[in-house]
Amino acid sequence: MLRELIKENFIKAVLMAGEKGELTGINPENIEQLMIEKPKNTEFGDFAVNISPLAKYAKIPPAKIAEIICNYLDLKDIELSIISGFINFKIKKELLNNCIKEIIVKNNDFGSNNIGNSEKVLLEYVSANPTGPLHIGHGRWAAVGSSLANLLKFSGYNVFQEFYINDAGNQINNLGKSLWIRVLQELGEAANFPEDEKEAKNYYPGDYLIEIAKEYLKNNAEKTAKLRGQNPDSLLPSEEIVTEMSTFAKQLILEDQKRLLSLLGVNFDRWFPETSLHKTNEIKSALEKLKNSGKIYEKEEATWFKSSDFGDDQDRVIIKHDGNYTYLTADIAYHYDKLERGFERLINIWGADHHGYVARIKAAIQALGKDSGCLEVLLGQLVNLIISGEQVRMGKRRKMVTLQELVDDVGVDGTRYWMIMRDINTTLDFDIELAKSCSDENPVYYSQYAHARACSILRTAVSERPDQENKQILPSKVTEQELKTLFDPNFFDIYKLNDLWKTGDLKELDSTRMLILRLESFDDILLNAAKSRAPYMIARYIQDLAKDFHYFYTFTRVLNVNDDVMKARLVLIQATKQVLSNAFKLLGVSAPEKM
Repeated sequence: MLRELIKENFIKAVLMAGEKGELTGINPENIEQLMIEKPKNTEFGDFAVNISPLAKYAKIPPAKIAEIICNYLDLKDIELSIISGFINFKIKKELLNNCIKEIIVKNNDFGSNNIGNSEKVLLEYVSANPTGPLHIGHGRWAAVGSSLANLLKFSGYNVFQEFYINDAGNQINNLGKSLWIRVLQELGEAANFPEDEKEAKNYYPGDYLIEIAKEYLKNNAEKTAKLRGQNPDSLLPSEEIVTEMSTFAKQLILEDQKRLLSLLGVNFDRWFPETSLHKTNEIKSALEKLKNSGKIYEKEEATWFKSSDFGDDQDRVIIKHDGNYTYLTADIAYHYDKLERGFERLINIWGADHHGYVARIKAAIQALGKDSGCLEVLLGQLVNLIISGEQVRMGKRRKMVTLQELVDDVGVDGTRYWMIMRDINTTLDFDIELAKSCSDENPVYYSQYAHARACSILRTAVSERPDQENKQILPSKVTEQELKTLFDPNFFDIYKLNDLWKTGDLKELDSTRMLILRLESFDDILLNAAKSRAPYMIARYIQDLAKDFHYFYTFTRVLNVNDDVMKARLVLIQATKQVLSNAFKLLGVSAPEKM
């Protein structure tokens, strides 16, 4: 973490200069505002800090401030220079070599940290209603959620992943009524969905229920006849029929959701059914605790929660006049259950349309005697499909309606990477053709090819070579055992990396330096990504690393050079391969060895 090392020493130097009376008027808050940046001109250095803002506090010129600070900086193997109001830091080869060694030694653990300090986190995401196939928006939350879980675990958090099944309420009854219509249609009855727009909202007319109806009839012909016989003159389903249909449909849809998410590399530790809250009296317990808090009152034959006392814009109904719970009621009980299970932090990934819902849940947590600060809600924007260069409106599409269809067309890697690679606070434009293309414009292909290229170089190094001129087979550049020893952390010889710098070619030196600095920054990227709950930073980093590696490969020979130089560069190739592999693993995307 070179950036953090420089920042830490810089702050220490400023404070020491202040204690000595050489820099007065500067407090820690002034220093924290300064950023360790990359200079626009790399000839100046690898990092730089603009100290000009300190001049208004110290009341002396920036150049003088820089000179004083440099006198107190204790940075081994880093050259300092002062240009105008900037202190520039250039990393020496000894420290760059050590960066490579750290990657080789830490191997699969390179980039890991312990900022989580084993905090128990419940990460809830996707949580789609079991009333239909998963759509592409669910795919974004699935990819982001599972990669965030990987990132948090890699950062020392104790993460538990959960899918909340909304298997109670009107939507489930509507599912049962809808399946019954499809069953009747399969039996040849003139049953149709309501044409009235208001009434039609209480049904699910999707074609996916046709296959479920066929599946039901395949194994339940006698039961269907019995159910019909209870009310042969009416197509309206009885309560028993609705329960029968909804239970069957819900189970099949949920099984399909589990199968697809597993295919996408998303595996939950628990699938939590809403119905369990009713069966175990969790809802009644939470309501009783709310009542004891004095934040419950009756009005207009309904029961209200005084959420406005905790920052919500208005109070909320939790028991309707007919005695039924609102959706919020079960959600309050669910979040209380999470905390009662001992989780210290709750992270939810919701769609942006749930923005107003956050304050209600936080209010409930606080009213229940818990710290509402334990709840983090990540709100994500929509996904737009781009087909043939044009955005396709979600409601009018004939293709790519479901997540399954998208995965079938683009593949798991393409789907996951594209879903993750943008900040969820921004709308994602998913370009279907580009995501499938084998071109440098496709970030998935471009990034994976970097890993495949590194693997290819290492394979070539240990492979026999045809000599076309003499029609002979030449031995490999190095043996597999030599390569294995070269990368073995227990026998790693850092001094051999000095051969990386034995060249007079400025392009080779520049591309080598750029690549090592990018590799080293993986630590910082993961730290910031974990703190910000932002896996997209990893995807962006992979693309930057791939760019630097391809640039290195363009200007730097690896194999057809002096043996010592070749071996040093092979170590750098292995380090690049390792970091790419670690990053891809966090995203749940494969790191192919051949393409």
